[in-house]
Amino acid sequence: MKKGFLIVLLSVLLSGLTAYAIVKTAAPSSGGAADAAYSAAGQTVRTVNLSLSDYPDFTYAAENAVEAVVYVKVTIQARQQQQYIDPFFRFFFGDEGGYNYGGRERQGSGSGVIIRPDGYIVTNNHVVSGASKIEVTLNNNKTYEATVVGTDPATDVALIKIDASGLPVLEFADSDKLRLGEWVLAIGSPLGEELRSTITAGIVSAKGRSMPNTDGEFKIESFIQTDAAVNPGNSGGALVNKEGQLVGINTAIVSTTGSYTGYSFAVPSNIVRKVVSDLIDFGSVKRAMLGITGGTVTEELAKKLKLSTPEGVYVNEVVKGGAADKAGVKAEDVILSLDGTKTAAMPELQAKVNSFHPGDKATVKVFRDGRTLDLPVTFEDGNIENGTVASDGTVAFYGAQLKAAEDGVLIVSAGNGKVARAGGEDGFLIRFVNDQKVSKPQDVIDIARKSKRSIFIEGVTASGRPGYFGFGKDE
Repeated sequence: MKKGFLIVLLSVLLSGLTAYAIVKTAAPSSGGAADAAYSAAGQTVRTVNLSLSDYPDFTYAAENAVEAVVYVKVTIQARQQQQYIDPFFRFFFGDEGGYNYGGRERQGSGSGVIIRPDGYIVTNNHVVSGASKIEVTLNNNKTYEATVVGTDPATDVALIKIDASGLPVLEFADSDKLRLGEWVLAIGSPLGEELRSTITAGIVSAKGRSMPNTDGEFKIESFIQTDAAVNPGNSGGALVNKEGQLVGINTAIVSTTGSYTGYSFAVPSNIVRKVVSDLIDFGSVKRAMLGITGGTVTEELAKKLKLSTPEGVYVNEVVKGGAADKAGVKAEDVILSLDGTKTAAMPELQAKVNSFHPGDKATVKVFRDGRTLDLPVTFEDGNIENGTVASDGTVAFYGAQLKAAEDGVLIVSAGNGKVARAGGEDGFLIRFVNDQKVSKPQDVIDIARKSKRSIFIEGVTASGRPGYFGFGKDE
């Protein structure tokens, strides 16, 4: 009897060892790398880690976030003549966006994100720009007519509102905390209403991206780049993290075909939050300005300046009387950080400056002559009204600073507004505005105010040659 019991026990043990070998072979490893194991027959088998913890569960984020993402349908009256087609407009409507269609109404679509239960919805400026009618359809198929609260072309953000309450909302996340390789979801209505509430997944491919500025307008770009599939119609939709929080507003793609080719870009939530907060509280964006022009430090420039790494923003010019000038920033400085946030490139500096309001204080860290300096800066209003007189006596004119000079009006600083974009530069002597001779800044302001459509300036360049430039007035 005892002998029989021992035989049975040994059989059980041997069966257990065989089962262990089989389980070891088939079960996923917790180590993360491929593991070698041996089957009962002595064969070598390699297994890979298929642990569920390595596959993020998006169901909660997707099912909750999709309720706060809406379909936006717009009606636009076709223009009467061919015109320049803005790249964002082309992304939204296609290449036909600038042509005459006999005055017929045209329709386009995009997406939006509900950010407050009382009907406030954030979308892209290029989605609603020029719209005569805006309709919003919720995920529950209810449709509302929307009105525009405000827009900010510089960040391509717009705020619209519908007459509703108790709506599902998306909570803002801190986009500065996003990490490369982090999983994100893109939610929107690609290619029209038929694909409404589409969800795609990807990772954060890069941060602080900018794109070529082909229209010459002032823009603040520090995009989140992802490989989540985004197509026309996704514009204004949500980019969310694994917790279902809003980290960005999907805005654009880079493509040679007009459709998704692996790259998509979103406006970071920290930029969006500040813009919509200003639009709600003030009706317009209160934009702080640092008052510099410059570019990202190259490797060649880093060697010349004896910087340890090619990072930072090289200052080409400091706007006279601006915030940076008053703080002591000088041309050829390299801005390393702002208020403790590293600014390795110009888009990062722009995004950080945009988070402040006029009058806010911060510390700018600059590299100069082999040492670093911490300079206290007080931000100034970037929306300076034409005719405003600065403390140094210069007069504001479309982003430039003017002062009286012999036989004309001198551009002391071209700044980064319409004057600079049209070709105005420091040291340009304005002699005529719209064929009328000027002798003081107020002459320039008065003539410009009376102009109905455009402003044409003639004078002499800093090098002494005849020069001229012109630009259209604000509508």
